[in-house]
Amino acid sequence: MWRAGRVPSWRVTARLCSNKPPTPSCSSSPQSNCSPRPHAEKQRRRRQREEAILSSQRSTAEDEAVTWREKQKIVYAAQTPPGTKKDTSLLLPSSYCPEYVESSWYQWWEKEGFFRPEQHERLSHRVDQTFALCIPPPNVTGTLHLGHALTVAVEDALVRRRRMQGYRVLWVPGCDHAGIATQTVVERRLLRDGGKRRQDFTRKQFLREVWKWKNETGEEIYHQLRRLGASLDWSRACFTMDPGFSRAVTEAFVRLSDSGLIYRSEALVNWSCALESAISDIEVDSQELSGQTMLSVPGYKDKVEFGTMLTFAYPLEGHDGEVAVSTTRPETMLGDVAVAVHPDDPRYQAVHGKHCRHPFTNRLLPIITDSVVDMELGTGAVKVTPAHDHTDFLLSQRHALPRLTVIGGDGTMTPPCGQWLEGVKRFDARQLVVDALVEKRLFRGKQNHAMTLPVCSRSGDIIEPLLKKQWFVSCEEMAKKAIQVVEDGQLEIIPHHYTKTWKNWLSNISDWCISRQLWWGHQIPAYQVEFPNSTAKQEEQWVWGQSEDEARQRAAVKYGVKPEDITLTQDPDVLDTWFSSGLFPFAMLGWPEQTTDLQCFYPSSILETGSDLIFFWVARMVMLGTELTGQLPFKQVLLHSLVRDRHGRKMSKSLGNVIDPLDVIHGVSLERLQEKVKEGNLDPRERLVAMEAQRKDFPKGIPQCGTDALRFALCSHKMQGEDISLSISQVLSCRHFCNKMWQTLKFTLGVLGDNTTPVATLGETSALSSLDRWICSRLYSTVAECEQAFETYELHVVTSALYSFWVHSLCDVYMEHVKPVLLQQEEEAVVHADTEHHVRARQVATSILYHCVSMSLALLSPFMPFITEELWQRLQPFGPGAAAQTPLCLQPYPCSSQLAHWHFPEEERDFQLVQEVMRVARSLRAQCGMTKEKPAMWVVCSPSQAQVLLHFGSAVWTLSRISSLHIYCPHGVDQEELHSIPPPTGSLIGVVDHTCQLHLHIQSGVNIDKRMLLQLSQRRDKIVPKLETILCRVRSPDYLTKVPAHVRQQMDTKTSALQQELKTIEDQLKVLRQTQTTE
Repeated sequence: MWRAGRVPSWRVTARLCSNKPPTPSCSSSPQSNCSPRPHAEKQRRRRQREEAILSSQRSTAEDEAVTWREKQKIVYAAQTPPGTKKDTSLLLPSSYCPEYVESSWYQWWEKEGFFRPEQHERLSHRVDQTFALCIPPPNVTGTLHLGHALTVAVEDALVRRRRMQGYRVLWVPGCDHAGIATQTVVERRLLRDGGKRRQDFTRKQFLREVWKWKNETGEEIYHQLRRLGASLDWSRACFTMDPGFSRAVTEAFVRLSDSGLIYRSEALVNWSCALESAISDIEVDSQELSGQTMLSVPGYKDKVEFGTMLTFAYPLEGHDGEVAVSTTRPETMLGDVAVAVHPDDPRYQAVHGKHCRHPFTNRLLPIITDSVVDMELGTGAVKVTPAHDHTDFLLSQRHALPRLTVIGGDGTMTPPCGQWLEGVKRFDARQLVVDALVEKRLFRGKQNHAMTLPVCSRSGDIIEPLLKKQWFVSCEEMAKKAIQVVEDGQLEIIPHHYTKTWKNWLSNISDWCISRQLWWGHQIPAYQVEFPNSTAKQEEQWVWGQSEDEARQRAAVKYGVKPEDITLTQDPDVLDTWFSSGLFPFAMLGWPEQTTDLQCFYPSSILETGSDLIFFWVARMVMLGTELTGQLPFKQVLLHSLVRDRHGRKMSKSLGNVIDPLDVIHGVSLERLQEKVKEGNLDPRERLVAMEAQRKDFPKGIPQCGTDALRFALCSHKMQGEDISLSISQVLSCRHFCNKMWQTLKFTLGVLGDNTTPVATLGETSALSSLDRWICSRLYSTVAECEQAFETYELHVVTSALYSFWVHSLCDVYMEHVKPVLLQQEEEAVVHADTEHHVRARQVATSILYHCVSMSLALLSPFMPFITEELWQRLQPFGPGAAAQTPLCLQPYPCSSQLAHWHFPEEERDFQLVQEVMRVARSLRAQCGMTKEKPAMWVVCSPSQAQVLLHFGSAVWTLSRISSLHIYCPHGVDQEELHSIPPPTGSLIGVVDHTCQLHLHIQSGVNIDKRMLLQLSQRRDKIVPKLETILCRVRSPDYLTKVPAHVRQQMDTKTSALQQELKTIEDQLKVLRQTQTTE
């Protein structure tokens, strides 16, 4: 079930009726609402992408292709039996290696039962709250791709955080039996290995083969989920064909049938002749044709022509003349029962109520009028074939027309077509019909015709609408309830803009065909009833029950006969896979039995899935759950965006651009990637495009990135916005972040190893210096930001905040500043006259560093479970109250309330100026090519800025890498207080803002890079036109009267800043040119 599905928007375009697409009665697809762009536009964009990939010109994607060097692989070689705790007493390797880090941890987590809700009772920080959800069950036939990896990364982040917060957590793994997909795979295997078809087996024998295949290969999905670090409760793993789940499916069918919500009827369904089964809309692909196209069709040796419209004539009965009709499917004309025209079409006013004579069957075809006919298309007259077209079926209901089936379930023409066509395959019959029309001089021509062709995604066959007796779920009343619960706020859909889509689709829902003509699946628990000695042909009579015995008792009561006098025949069809999937939230917990799990964990807290499943799975779960349990199956629905490739194409097996997450985790060569494409059943052009895209995107293959980097990269995208275009270079950047974490811990462990004083507890640790207070407050603010973002499911905000804190605050600023103190460097220590104060400062800095790293690891744990566990286990022995055999995933998740004493908002606000000063100072140093030199620096600023810089003077001095710091305020302060003089002439100038400048005094011999002159000149050339544009607007006659005061103030500030920066650049260029002249 869980697949890169799509909301199909196909319609049979062999119609000359209104452009409004018909809604087939076989399913509940949002045909008119699901596609925001016309098919032609989608096709145009797709062709553009393909042409860009095949183009010999360098593309943006190629310019940004992954560049990497093979890293040294480090293997965890300790003798650790599976399920035992990893040995973290070994020396920490010199650099991060995913293979080393991810070894052994998951087996320990799983064996110890850390992911089971029963662990809740052992948590000292437990709370009496429950968090439960189910994973969208992937198909047993499939393997995971990056879309699945996104689902796992998001759900596991939510689950792990709640577990660390002390909730009673249940996350249930499951697998869908995938009726059509599994049966197709097994049939192909039997044909390949033994040359046998399904029909060569009895049903029981074939099902044994399916179970054999499932037991051999069905664990592959679960292996991938474990490799992704998913903290699922494997003791409750659920397969939709398990006995318990099958009982739930039978119970659901019986209850819904008893209440009249399941009924049997004859209607048009999406039919795959290759599979000889009805299929669901999600298994229908839409293939856009711009005109005449030759396509391969299963069962045909030669390609078949599509994308043309043929016109032929029906002679009028009893009158001279004819009515010409057009069609893309001439073979169906044997099933025509009428000709329809628009009542207002002046061309056909004279033929209303008259008849045409069918040239091959001799039937009389009435000419009917209906406003559904589009006068502008084709001839304006429409052939009506109710048994093979959705719109025609509706016409037959309105006009009481017969329905004649001329194509059978196997795709051959039926006896009513006549002996000349009976048994002929439908597309072979197409040409025979055209030839016969030509022979009778009724053929009127053929032309190219753009159309959308419905194709079975499982078999590649062209979908044939067929009239079949099937079981249907009546959806109208359940849909109304599903709309109401959202409007009443009982069910929240996130992002909220999907609520409109939800209402629009459910308001126009059709009844759902749940019959599938397969052997693999849940056989429908309905039985046809036959009575003894009954000779007259009767209408079908059906009963249903939990078993045949129960059905027999029901039939006896219903028809007033003895049970032993009844013959029952079970419907051979199986239920649509989506029917069982729709029961998953409660069937996985043991429903219909009132199990402990059902009472504790139902309804689920949330459902998280891809936005493409809102109709086919989410809506059906809501309808079935509410109807069968009396409760909503979950309280919130969180929909994430789709993952696309670097070229903006949706990841799909049919395009050959699917990326296996294990290839990103372990790394893979370009050769192996291309082998996978060749192994797929792709169209030659699609194969060419797919392989060329791989060559451009991964010229050296995909590097080993590791699970943590992949998960962090996926969660770093805004999943509630536009589709995600994930590049491997982004994942590689996250691997670099992992190495940054690794090196940070190496430094921290080195400090802690030399520390003779135990680390103080969090509550006992109070900041001493201004920078201590700043980093403590930054941690508080980061935790608070994460709390807020988690509550709104904005995981990209969480990952951004955590990355920013670790890299930009902890590493780039705090650790660089306190290194001299922590490492007791003698040349720096002499600055501290008070040795006792220095010792105290070192103790405080050590404790602060420990808690910053420890809490950051805990904060990152839901996203990066392996590296955080590895590093935390090595760190925690140095902490206060260390406990052995405790996993990080069960530690309390950091909360802002425990850090309230670390909140110093003024320090954070003021330090922003310091960071800007450091940024500009480092930029100036880089422009001059200074590496080891430490120049003197003057800061010319306002009095308030001077106070801030004095407060953080030590940090400015250390982090700007200068020999001395001089602060000069031209106005408003006594310079003697600052012990400073104006900056010397000839200094290199950098602009912080319109009131703050830096002056670096350039020593003789410092190299002035020509690039610096060029950069400054280019910057000046950008500022001048920007400033002229603003000044032109400011000087306009109506500026003062039309522009609001606050906007004018913003413009004035911006103008001043640009003017100041321009002046500074001019002065700087003058100084640099003079320096070069002197040299």
